Amino acid sequence: MTHVAVVGAGVAGLGVAYALRDEASVTLFEKSGRVGGRAATRERTDCVYDTGANYVKSDDDRVSRVIRELSNGLVDVEKPVWTFDADENISEGRDENAAKWTYRSGIGTLGEKLLDASGATIRTDTRVVGIRKDDGWYVEDGDGNEYGSCDELVLTPPAPLTASLLEFAEWDDDETARELRRHVGHVPYRTILSVALHYPFEIDRSYYALVNTDKEHEIGWLARESCKPGHIPDGESLLIVQMAPNWSAEHYDREDSEIVAAAADRVADLLSDHSLSAPNWFDVVRWRDALPDSGADPGVLRRAEDENLRFAGDWVSGDGRVHRALGNGLDVGERISKLRT
Repeated sequence: MTHVAVVGAGVAGLGVAYALRDEASVTLFEKSGRVGGRAATRERTDCVYDTGANYVKSDDDRVSRVIRELSNGLVDVEKPVWTFDADENISEGRDENAAKWTYRSGIGTLGEKLLDASGATIRTDTRVVGIRKDDGWYVEDGDGNEYGSCDELVLTPPAPLTASLLEFAEWDDDETARELRRHVGHVPYRTILSVALHYPFEIDRSYYALVNTDKEHEIGWLARESCKPGHIPDGESLLIVQMAPNWSAEHYDREDSEIVAAAADRVADLLSDHSLSAPNWFDVVRWRDALPDSGADPGVLRRAEDENLRFAGDWVSGDGRVHRALGNGLDVGERISKLRT
């Protein structure tokens, strides 16, 4: 049986494992203690809230089919997404006909379901620091442990982290290795601060979320988690505020209380409700490498295939969306399956 090592258990890596569930033995290496990457959920005081990706949609029938295969607990956000500009003018629009899916237990459930369905082996809390090719691929963790030999290696971390791994990769084709390092390292990424603001009262609006379309406001995205069935108790509200990339990068290392105070004030101004400047509890999640601004050149990445080295993720598909990352992971897994059968 083919043995495949996948570095990173975000949605893309899990998509690789899911596509290979009947074809290969897959081991996923994940530096954190959970799977799913930016498809992340937290819980507090009976509230469930999605802190990275806020929902999954799809214009890909194959991805939609996978989501429906994992549909137990799936819910659709029915209210629309509206827009706002730098002058805080809120307008109807930017709603899509496609479903906006999450789970009653949060979008993090998607990663758990993909892992369970794949049957893959998972090594969480395992930070991969080195890769090398000998008789097969080997990965080394931060404690000096080495795992292998694997027939195929798939790298799925954000491009800056993948470039770091490639910097010290060991295999015979030095020219390809240098080109990959240079190319992957130049994929630009945005930093996002995601702020959860909880209130002991309802916030009633005609929309689920607002997105800033001119990229000139300090808030990039604001969503009402109460629009997701099962997430927020009746009589309460929780807002997910994702600050704009420049603002997030500038304030990334500040104290949570400072970030929250600034974010809540801007929310209060945007929604013309100054009671929102004083949430009764909050949470801050930092995403250093949140979303790619562009994608890698597939032609450059394919040059590694002769070495049985592959790449997957939103930075490979060129779009920082969960369904694109999942679709790309499925693509890579299906390609390995075809080439190995």
